[in-house]
Amino acid sequence: PVTAGSIVVPYGHVIGNEKWRGSEVAQRLQGKVRLIFEDGLGLVDFHLSNRTCILLICEADLVAGDEFKRRLVRFRNASSLRGIVIVEKTQISDQYYLGVQKLVVLELGMVLLPVANQGEASQLIIQLVSFCVREQSRDHGANPFLRRQRALLAEPAVLQTVQQIPGVGKTKALLLLQHFGSIHRLCNASINELDEVVGQTPAQQIYTF
Repeated sequence: PVTAGSIVVPYGHVIGNEKWRGSEVAQRLQGKVRLIFEDGLGLVDFHLSNRTCILLICEADLVAGDEFKRRLVRFRNASSLRGIVIVEKTQISDQYYLGVQKLVVLELGMVLLPVANQGEASQLIIQLVSFCVREQSRDHGANPFLRRQRALLAEPAVLQTVQQIPGVGKTKALLLLQHFGSIHRLCNASINELDEVVGQTPAQQIYTF
């Protein structure tokens, strides 16, 4: 497994796992970011910076069984890198999504971002790269997902994730993030805590989801 410090990512570049060469994700990233392929990334799919990486779970991984779960657990146990999990949530893989959500967010405490296809995954990676570049230029030690609430609210990927919840639009998503401060705390909130922020009916929907 890749540990912090063993991969050095040049400023503004993305290092991709060799297995993604020629994929739709890689093709869409070409020209938008400076993409370099490496063979020894182990469990990681894309390195966005020296500290932040992407683990991409595609539709085929979800359908194939539990190997992707073992990969995530191994990564979490062995790596001190900031891992962001992007999962391809399609009509076929939707039935597995709740299990992935429970594992990634609740058990492993990692950030989970659902996408509809590899095209959306590449757009998200481009957004996260520009965010990492801004972070590196401002503060090399900051964690973009564990910083103060105001910074968290400004991060579109986090806001988009909360808006995936049925019945939650941009306003409710902002209120929830402002109140709970992180996706992890939001996932662990009780119905009563949610009710205080968004009211009874949306609270029930969010809690069920």
